[in-house]
Amino acid sequence: MLDETASGVFTIAVTPFLPDGSLDLESVDRMVDFYLEKGATGLTVLGMMGEAGKLSADEAVSVVKRVTARTSVPVVVGVSAPGFAAMSSLTQESMDAGAAGVMVAPPSNLKTDDQIITYYHNAAEALGDVPFVLQDFPLSTGVVISSKVILKIVEDCQTCVMLKHEDWPGLEKITALRAASDQGARRISILCGNGGLYLLEEMLRGADGAMTGFAYPEMMAQVVQACQQGEVERARDIFDAYMPLIRYEAQPGLGLALRKTTLAKRGAIAHDTVRKPGGTLSKLAIQELDALVARQERRLSELGIG
Repeated sequence: MLDETASGVFTIAVTPFLPDGSLDLESVDRMVDFYLEKGATGLTVLGMMGEAGKLSADEAVSVVKRVTARTSVPVVVGVSAPGFAAMSSLTQESMDAGAAGVMVAPPSNLKTDDQIITYYHNAAEALGDVPFVLQDFPLSTGVVISSKVILKIVEDCQTCVMLKHEDWPGLEKITALRAASDQGARRISILCGNGGLYLLEEMLRGADGAMTGFAYPEMMAQVVQACQQGEVERARDIFDAYMPLIRYEAQPGLGLALRKTTLAKRGAIAHDTVRKPGGTLSKLAIQELDALVARQERRLSELGIG
């Protein structure tokens, strides 16, 4: 079961589709093997970049079952839903399939601190004893969750064991949360998203690792490991080598298409299909992507980084 000590890299998995838009479950197996080979210590499925909102309930369960059957590393399942009945149902099916925990993002209608706290109290009640991740991604959800509200939720909801930190800018939030735990507040795991854009600084502020889906999960694994071993300059060198591609993949609207194209080129999935509605890449965008990958490979070779 997921707990407060979780660290490392929980890669946000894409959902592979065939060219006609149907699920590609064979590619799920390839993808899981790829992520683990590249250093993932856990996996997160049905996240926002996993196109969870485009899946039927049956498809979502099929993906969870396929992933959990393929690996023994902890699997976190995104179960965010408009209502608690759907959330509870997917949670139960996911845990029955072998998931380690679930992730819950706040709905966009929450406007005040009290509303946010009440929502997570109700979510924790609906989930029962299942450990959950609080996803803090205001740029997507429109819900701003302050450090003091996170600390209140963590204090009140013992099953909240992890924060998926995606505030932007949010480095001061990590510092505030770690300072609070140093002073006696309950400490939970903090894994960071945003495509890895700020992973180096987040690790140096006290994060425990990454939970995002950048198409080169080995970068995240190497940076996290170097930071944990106190090799900060090596972490900087690795991070800098990948930064142009991280930046390019972070484009709003096209990020998922770029990620899937890269993963397909790397052999992780058979097709780069983004289920409609979704962004598509022009020939020029693919050329730009290829140029960045080639430059990245040259830089890694110069650094002696495999």
